[in-house]
Amino acid sequence: MYTYERKVTYSEVACDGLADEAQIVRYFQDCSTMQSESLGMGIDYLEQHSHVWMLTAWQIRFMRRPGLGEDIVTGTWAYDFDAMYGYRNFILKSAEGETLAVANSIWVLINTHTGRPEKLTMEAVEGYGSEEKYPMEYEPRRIKLPKDWMLKEPFTVKRADLDTNCHVNNARYISMALEYIEPQMKIRQIRVEYKKAAVQGDTICPKVNRGANRTTVALCSDSGPVFVAVEILAK
Repeated sequence: MYTYERKVTYSEVACDGLADEAQIVRYFQDCSTMQSESLGMGIDYLEQHSHVWMLTAWQIRFMRRPGLGEDIVTGTWAYDFDAMYGYRNFILKSAEGETLAVANSIWVLINTHTGRPEKLTMEAVEGYGSEEKYPMEYEPRRIKLPKDWMLKEPFTVKRADLDTNCHVNNARYISMALEYIEPQMKIRQIRVEYKKAAVQGDTICPKVNRGANRTTVALCSDSGPVFVAVEILAK
């Protein structure tokens, strides 16, 4: 497992003084990026090989949100690879060892010249190794979308939403979706299915379905297809 330690800073907490769920996902994605960089297989390496790892799905379980100034440890490890996909777990703990959040993620290697998935080679996964899968209940990659929706006000993707691939950052979609939950909702789990990358200038048309303990948000293009689907479960 690759780990790194840090404190929760003021710029990372919400109005209640705790890091919100999207910030926890940022800790996770930073951890995986830092592992790749430490192995010499980071952004520059991928660019030289005309590759990029694209996230296709998240499943994140939340036990407790860390607070301002709290010492936290973020960890990640790969647990499997097949012909097309890489599978990676994450864990967030307090300095005392309390588990705060855990996650599963599914990745695909994309050829940046063709824009298409590429079959994994030994070179593509070299250095990551494979550790034991985290013991949790794993859910499907795909999110079943409801039939009934509330349409919300469209908005435009801005430059501040983008990552180094010039796509909307993976965690940013979660921040967008969290705007549509009930303020009192305590979140137990978030699942995300990434379908199509949004870029600067795209219009996102949100659709929301609220149930007793489940909120589903579809962030759609103005022509109809879904960029990202997010399912949020209450505790």
